[in-house]
Amino acid sequence: STTSMFNHLKLKHPSANLENTDCACGKKQASIMTFTALSRRCDQSHAERTVLIAKMIAKDMLPISFVEGDGFKELMEYIELEYTVPARKTIMARLEKLHTECAAAVSDKLTIAEKVAITTDSWTALNRVLTITCHFIRQWKMESVVLQTRAMPERHTAENLADMLNTAAKTWNLKGVHDNASNIVLANTALLEWESNPCFAHTLQLAINDGFKVSSINHVVGAASQLVSHFHHSTVATQALKLKQQQQNLPQHRLMQYCKTRWNSINMFERLQEQRWAIAAVLSNRSFTKMAEELTDNWHIIEELLPVLRSLKCATTALCGKSEVSISMVYPVTATLLSKHLKLVPEESNKVTEIKTAVSESLRRRLE
Repeated sequence: STTSMFNHLKLKHPSANLENTDCACGKKQASIMTFTALSRRCDQSHAERTVLIAKMIAKDMLPISFVEGDGFKELMEYIELEYTVPARKTIMARLEKLHTECAAAVSDKLTIAEKVAITTDSWTALNRVLTITCHFIRQWKMESVVLQTRAMPERHTAENLADMLNTAAKTWNLKGVHDNASNIVLANTALLEWESNPCFAHTLQLAINDGFKVSSINHVVGAASQLVSHFHHSTVATQALKLKQQQQNLPQHRLMQYCKTRWNSINMFERLQEQRWAIAAVLSNRSFTKMAEELTDNWHIIEELLPVLRSLKCATTALCGKSEVSISMVYPVTATLLSKHLKLVPEESNKVTEIKTAVSESLRRRLE
């Protein structure tokens, strides 16, 4: 027995340190209740870790197979030796539970909201996707929640969009702002009995695109876009640009491409102007590109257009706020643009006059 062993050590081995031994005669034996309580604490700790892993996957939009990776398992083994990484099925169950809890919390918020505004946006990536977001005022602060982001493989016709919106409204017990695509406008105005407001930032972007369609301006846009594409696809030109940026102490910024379906069309010209002399230094070497002659005549046009484009960008940015209501700014911003920033000035060049006229006319027509 342990008592006999303790007496033997004490008699035959007096030099042995017995003060820190955990023998039965030195300490009271742990009860079964103490052991089970410790086991419960361990199980609770493991469950909390599993929930945190599920939240990480949801927040960072990681694939569920992440938990099956060898690197992740090695990390968790190093951090918590006794913790066993849960299987894919367990994580799926946790994610479904988190979704149910989150949906219940969102439903509670929507229940007490007096008025809500629904915004929609659709795009095509690998699949056709539609997102519906709900905005409301709570305790004098605007809050937004994503009601759904779902694949929409069928055609984005007005009827199909109306059906998707109506289904979402019924799901969340809601009785909207959207972009200006003709299908979504028709879905909201003709097929749904909702008060509909088109997105003004999108309206403004469409007016800017109309300005870029002016033949003289379109030529500049095409030449600048072609130049940016060249630097994006040529490793040699990209490395040469980085070298010139370092030599001229310019920001190490990548050139930005123009895309008429995005609200970054103005950024391409701003970035080109910022990197003008680095780009000119690269273009001066004919071994990199033969585009120098074509762009040389357009630099001064870009410089002339930038003040107008920056005012339009400022207006777009002001109306794209996520934490404040911007609908009350639509008419003041429009009036300022038309009366000041898009007003014709006799001293301006013909190209500036042309883009101002095109944007102004398009904006007035779209807001009628």
